[in-house]
Amino acid sequence: MPTYDYKCKKCDHTWELFQAITAKPIKKCPECGKQSAVRVIGPGAGIIFKGTGFYQTDYRSDSYKKGAEAAKNATESTTKSDSGGDKKPATSSESKSSD
Repeated sequence: MPTYDYKCKKCDHTWELFQAITAKPIKKCPECGKQSAVRVIGPGAGIIFKGTGFYQTDYRSDSYKKGAEAAKNATESTTKSDSGGDKKPATSSESKSSD
């Protein structure tokens, strides 16, 4: 069951209410007793994945991700320079000698 945020239009009292998804929004403010409560869109709760199949490294900091991307790019540029860079590989028709 989700937690909903409510606010009274008359007294500006705000509160949270734990209720079923199928439950109708309440109208009565618990503070002033008036029928002017409205359900507001709240920030909700962050999703937390627990159990097997989720890894701590899935949620690395931005600085870690940037460092990993820089290391990946450095490795790719080294691989290109070692293999001849942007040279086009010879195709089978080019490698055959014409006699």
